[in-house]
Amino acid sequence: MPSKADVKAWKAQLVAQAEQQILKLTDSDQFKKYLNTLAKFHRYSARNIDLIYAQNPQATQVAGFKQWQKAFNRTVNRGAKAIRIAAPIIKKLTPAEQKHLDTTDERAIVGYRYLPVFDVAQTSGEPVLSAKDFVKENLADHQNVTSLYNAFKDYLNQQTDLKVSEVPLATLNGAKGYFQPSTNEIVIGGDEPDNALKLKTLYHEYAHSQLHGLKSAFKDRPRAYQETQAEAVAYVAMQNIGVDTSNYSLGYVATWAKDKAVIHSALSEIQQVIELSDGLTKQLGLQEAPKEPEHDLKKLSAHDLNKSYQGLQQQVQQARNPQQKSELKNKLNDIHHEISNRTQKQLQAFAEQNPEIKQPESEPDQSLKR
Repeated sequence: MPSKADVKAWKAQLVAQAEQQILKLTDSDQFKKYLNTLAKFHRYSARNIDLIYAQNPQATQVAGFKQWQKAFNRTVNRGAKAIRIAAPIIKKLTPAEQKHLDTTDERAIVGYRYLPVFDVAQTSGEPVLSAKDFVKENLADHQNVTSLYNAFKDYLNQQTDLKVSEVPLATLNGAKGYFQPSTNEIVIGGDEPDNALKLKTLYHEYAHSQLHGLKSAFKDRPRAYQETQAEAVAYVAMQNIGVDTSNYSLGYVATWAKDKAVIHSALSEIQQVIELSDGLTKQLGLQEAPKEPEHDLKKLSAHDLNKSYQGLQQQVQQARNPQQKSELKNKLNDIHHEISNRTQKQLQAFAEQNPEIKQPESEPDQSLKR
């Protein structure tokens, strides 16, 4: 069983590795193209975002008819129904109008007109990079992940002041879940087919509740900052029970925290609050960290030795980080050699106790077949 210092060092290493991989992703040519794509889209007001959602809840990226052609080399499909957004009408003010409006501004908004825009799904042409190109949602499943999700949800509902409920994914506008600070409620897409992703989402929203609730220390951080922190906590929490979510989490963080300073600052703060998942991990009887095989393997019973071997085999299969996988394989080999040595000693002792049994002329194979 690793010491508290080992567990703390392991978690710090996880966060450090995550930061390195996120920065590597954001330095890639593909990600730079993604940022250039984002820069071509206009930033819309909250009012226009509401208008877009009311007319087309599935819309993800919108632009005008000509903008699709000039900036993205795409054309609007024939018969596509436009989404209307509000554009301000700005007029140069006369001295009389300035006096009437009690302003010294030379220009002012005097009204709005509604302009047509179209979602990317209503267009055809060259591919447009989106966040989904950097987020792979198929996670490696865990044999106990469904029961862990249910236990976690029940614990939050029964032992904390949080309320966790489920709704159909179709009502979440593309999200997997959300945290509502005003009601202290976590809502999860209940029909998410990937159970590991569902558990990770619950950890993510729980992290938001602890870090960004109405009374939380980081509640005033920008959205990108908060998403980076919540997903980093979820990533480490899932690693803590043996489920690697790096394919999802690292891409998710990268598409939110595009500024390297934000990534580093947000993750450095995570190291101070990452312990928030530990109490739950212990109460739910989850694995606190990858089990280290005993330094003195000779002291382990045959049952414990075999159990450690099976556990490490599972961790090797689930590991996605090459360095972590290599370390686990080395530990697996150590246990394999100990089992092999014990088997040979047992065979030798049996032969000495039963000399009447004819021994093979060749030397027995000194290793176990796997």
